[in-house]
Amino acid sequence: MEEKLDMQSPNWVNKNSQFIAERFPNCVTETAEGIKVDFELLKQELSDDIIEGNKERYRLEWPGKREAIVTANLPTTKTLRPVREDSVDFDDTENLYIEGDNLEVLKLLQESYLGKVKMIYIDPPYNTGKDFVYKDNFSKDTQEELIESGQKDEYNQRLVANPETAGRYHSDWLSMMYPRLKLARNLLTDDGVIFISIDDNEVHNLKRICDEIFGETNFVAEIIREAIRGGSQSKNIRVSHDYLLCYSKNINQVQLTGYEVDGIELNLEDENGPYAKGRELNKWGAGSRREDSPTMYFPVKGPNGEEVFPIRNDGTDGRWRLGREKMHKKVKDGDVIFGKRDDGSYIVYEKIRDDSPKIKQFTTLFTKEYLNAKGTETIKKIFKTERSYFDYVKPIELMYDLMVLTGVEDDYVLDFFSGSSSTAHSCLKYNADFETKAKYLMVQLPEDLPEHSIAKNAGYKTIPELAVDRLIKAGKYLKEETGADIDYGFRVYRLDDSNMQDVYYKPQEYDQDAIDLFADNVKADRTADDLLAQVMLDWGLPLSLKIEQEIISDNKVFKVAGNSLYACFDSNIDEAFIKEIAKEEPIRIVFKDSGFKDDTAKVNAKQLLKQLSPETEMKVL
Repeated sequence: MEEKLDMQSPNWVNKNSQFIAERFPNCVTETAEGIKVDFELLKQELSDDIIEGNKERYRLEWPGKREAIVTANLPTTKTLRPVREDSVDFDDTENLYIEGDNLEVLKLLQESYLGKVKMIYIDPPYNTGKDFVYKDNFSKDTQEELIESGQKDEYNQRLVANPETAGRYHSDWLSMMYPRLKLARNLLTDDGVIFISIDDNEVHNLKRICDEIFGETNFVAEIIREAIRGGSQSKNIRVSHDYLLCYSKNINQVQLTGYEVDGIELNLEDENGPYAKGRELNKWGAGSRREDSPTMYFPVKGPNGEEVFPIRNDGTDGRWRLGREKMHKKVKDGDVIFGKRDDGSYIVYEKIRDDSPKIKQFTTLFTKEYLNAKGTETIKKIFKTERSYFDYVKPIELMYDLMVLTGVEDDYVLDFFSGSSSTAHSCLKYNADFETKAKYLMVQLPEDLPEHSIAKNAGYKTIPELAVDRLIKAGKYLKEETGADIDYGFRVYRLDDSNMQDVYYKPQEYDQDAIDLFADNVKADRTADDLLAQVMLDWGLPLSLKIEQEIISDNKVFKVAGNSLYACFDSNIDEAFIKEIAKEEPIRIVFKDSGFKDDTAKVNAKQLLKQLSPETEMKVL
């Protein structure tokens, strides 16, 4: 029997339950709904004390927290539909612009971009009392009531006002942020970081939930940015700043760079070229003891093959500044100097080969380059207008320097509250300046622009429409200014309901006569492009992969990343076509269940592939 694609996001409840089952088999039991966890037993397994009911503990609680956790874990059957007419260089670009509720989009990106994003920057609603927040659980209300009461907009998105007088003022904001950050963490690389812009209203709560989601030990910094020169009016003190919270996926893997200072002389030389003696690779000062970070205490191979450990100047065990992988690489590449103390122990220094060294970024960003006014100037320059189409635009210089700090190269950069798309604009400039191939993923709710706003009067209807035009104009401007040969294109996708009929997901709810009515599982209004996008997501392939189209035996075939995936959604698949496809030995191939010429062709297809291209994995939808 042919294997069908799930066509829905991962079910993390099931995955986590399986994870627990493998490690604590006595804490799970089988039910009619599958594996379930006995949490009382699990709590006891994870404790040295006897667990008797609820105990007081240090953590942040709010009304709706459990629902927020469940919301993050629930799978979605929604999909992303490509919009070629709004895209630029669709088949070849690796940049993505996605319109839709970012919670659903983050769920859809879980497999395709799991552990692949080097840097995330977001500028979420600050919860000032004038913002809208996403309300993610309306199970007790009808759609009509939601729209009539203003809790959903015409795009069916969950937006609600959150005034300071609301009884769940902080709780609703936390419930919005928690599941999104939880899903975002999964997308980071091991050495990846997230930067979150926020102000005084929620910075304290945001830090608490980030400590919980990312781990308190993975906190990097709380950076202060001067946002407004002169400050905004308030009762007692002028407020001129906001914050950037920075967290890592794994603090031991992260090595943020810094900014360049005056060059130094590379006055030494070895077989790899000139170098200068750098600082110790032992961590010094606060947090430098072995017990402060036990995993950072390990041996490296010394000059005579002996084991060298990080020993402090007082003779006690210390820790390295770099993680195990990076330390061993430096030693292997000959980028360290082994010096000796009077007591015979080694002290290890790094070799500096860059004559433009960098110093670590300070936790204060007080420069006119990072002011909101700078972002406004950029918008006016790009659109050639006297007044900005966006309010409170973050300057591209801010995200640009965060990419420098993170060490982005040919990596993914994500912003799922993308607004004016300053992050994407920054990514373009970064690639133009450094000849890198960083790829951006922008996600934005299709919010209407305010009535009588400058942008609305100029003919723009929604934030994504305006942001997409900004990217087109920014690309043209940068190309004229720099002449850089980079990827200026982007693929636009829109969040929508699944391409599949309901019977695809719940066949048990239909009798055979009803199922027979759905000879084709696919909704009538969906295109081959739509199906390909959902298949790529379901198979865990990035939507940014190169897509080619070719006619083989009178059928249109999509080829994704060479032979990584072949897809054909035509309706006359026969043995002759399968034989032609098999010659190219694709790694994966997918067809519509109803796309075969007849039942015999369907049965023979898999057998022919097994015979002619045994490594090919075939699925149907």
